[in-house]
Amino acid sequence: LQPPGERLVVTGRAGWMGMGRGAGRSALGFWPTLAFLLCSFPAATSPCKILKCNSEFWSATSGSHAPASDDTPEFCAALRSYALCTRRTARTCRGDLAYHSAVHGIEDLMSQHNCSKDGPTSQPRLRTLPPAGDSQERSDSPEICHYEKSFHKHSATPNYTHCGLFGDPHLRTFTDRFQTCKVQGAWPLIDNNYLNVQVTNTPVLPGSAATATSKLTIIFKNFQECVDQKVYQAEMDELPAAFVDGSKNGGDKHGANSLKITEKVSGQHVEIQAKYIGTTIVVRQVGRYLTFAVRMPEEVVNAVEDWDSQGLYLCLRGCPLNQQIDFQAFHTNTEGTGAHRLAAASPAPTAPETFPYETAVAKCKEKLPVEDLYYQACVFDLLTTGDVNFTLAAYYALEDVKMLHSNKDKLHLYERTQDLPGRAAAGLPLAPQPLLGALILLLALLLVFC
Repeated sequence: LQPPGERLVVTGRAGWMGMGRGAGRSALGFWPTLAFLLCSFPAATSPCKILKCNSEFWSATSGSHAPASDDTPEFCAALRSYALCTRRTARTCRGDLAYHSAVHGIEDLMSQHNCSKDGPTSQPRLRTLPPAGDSQERSDSPEICHYEKSFHKHSATPNYTHCGLFGDPHLRTFTDRFQTCKVQGAWPLIDNNYLNVQVTNTPVLPGSAATATSKLTIIFKNFQECVDQKVYQAEMDELPAAFVDGSKNGGDKHGANSLKITEKVSGQHVEIQAKYIGTTIVVRQVGRYLTFAVRMPEEVVNAVEDWDSQGLYLCLRGCPLNQQIDFQAFHTNTEGTGAHRLAAASPAPTAPETFPYETAVAKCKEKLPVEDLYYQACVFDLLTTGDVNFTLAAYYALEDVKMLHSNKDKLHLYERTQDLPGRAAAGLPLAPQPLLGALILLLALLLVFC
């Protein structure tokens, strides 16, 4: 991985696929996803919309809306629309590999199919799920595509874990550690053998250290006869109900329906079911920013080939020590001081229009009557951002815990996890600090007298 916050590029068998005149639409259909991998996880501040162009072209040339032949006028119209989309975003895509790959690919296809640059264009249409009876909707999917049936046929129900990220941002790990982190820029939440999740956090206000999630990318890796590789991407004010290629399930394989996207509330709440790995993901947009929650079996959580390289897998290891904020100490210092707190205790600049402490407490109490860490996170966010939507972010994060966490006794957490140096990255259990001090003193005495 490159340093957090830098542009992250995932390498693989990606790039423009050279195609002869008879290559056909099937080869072309894979290209938008492959081109995306050339430039995965672009910086959240980039307004380049090449992925949107890719998705619209894929939607116009596949599924029930596909032209009968690649040499039809409809196919050329789709190419012209694709080219127009790239021209509109050209100014903001300089230096973007996916953009330049798309431009050269369009030129090649226009030439191969004798398409004129002048002519009608097609309107982008979202690809729809096939009707009942289609191979993508079969109920007789292979057993391997249902996690509980395939991996635990003769054993107890798997142990499910939960991870969530919300607000300024607050992280609840798979091991129920609760942390508030800076983590500005791009950071990996999950990185295992089955999927990758990366978030990008940006400043809530110019010059402020308070950040929130503005972009989310999920890559579901190709899995046996169940699903093709699929990429989901959400940004501020853009919470799609489909993968970047326009599809809503796992592709053309026999068990494709074991991966599905469902839109719960338009533009606000999306749920992704990946039954082949027993995983449920909830993505929300609350106000301007995104929240993330996942339910995943421990077996999948720990399916990591190179354990030593997983130091920045935040859902598993937590935030690095130098990225953590002690918001409970801030909460204590702020209580009774009105709208502002002492500068010496401030982990982040106060927003220009913040709430008085009493008002923040009252607003959070309305949605979060239990004074647990979600309530405290709510108060912290209102005091650092001045954005009342962060109240809802904490509320929905707790609602997602209630839906996704397998242990109902652990819904509410009351003590923030504070890592010791050297333990945050290793994911080691925390030792009580007084006991640790006593052990060190005992060792020193033994060295002196023995």
